Amino acid sequence: MLTRLLLLAFIVAACQALYFHIAETEKKCFIEEIPDETMVTGNYKVQLYDPNTKGYGDYPNIGMHVEVKDPEDKVVLSKLYTSEGKFTFTSHLPGEHVICLYSNSSAWFSGAQLRVHLDIQAGEHAQDYAQIATKDKLNELQLRIRQLLDQVEQITKEQNYQRYREERFRQTSESTNSRVLWWSVGQTLVLVLTGAWQMRHLKGFFEAKKLV
Repeated sequence: MLTRLLLLAFIVAACQALYFHIAETEKKCFIEEIPDETMVTGNYKVQLYDPNTKGYGDYPNIGMHVEVKDPEDKVVLSKLYTSEGKFTFTSHLPGEHVICLYSNSSAWFSGAQLRVHLDIQAGEHAQDYAQIATKDKLNELQLRIRQLLDQVEQITKEQNYQRYREERFRQTSESTNSRVLWWSVGQTLVLVLTGAWQMRHLKGFFEAKKLV
């Protein structure tokens, strides 16, 4: 049980910090498996390639559009942000959420390459505990207890999500096995009917030739 909890804690602690390159209006999407009722934040920064310096620099006029869709392909978030910022959303369904980012079109950097730094955090890691401590006037011990409670809550959500995935996998397996069974029955029935038809046809042929 302890090993399972440690594994789940590692899963909860996992985050995605990376950077990638995109062209003007090119869309880049990421799939995140998220439990239900989980807050997700993404910190990003967009830089423009400068051919003179052969490096990437800040360009405040670049806008970044963020779009998030839930497992039912419903739009959870769709908003245009500045070149650097933070987006936040809360999942209402467990499963794969698609997070897409693309720049706004601008003649100033048409055809240029952009570098996007992205850091996605989920669960208690998406919380700003310094802000929470200031807002709720929590001391160090109270804040630590709050963090532990949030971690326990997130582990519970992860466990529920794993059960949900196992249930879906079981249903898919049962459905596949059922289809295979009925397909085998159908094949057998076709073979039996084909054999019966051939026997009847041969019998009629021999009777017509007066061989029987």
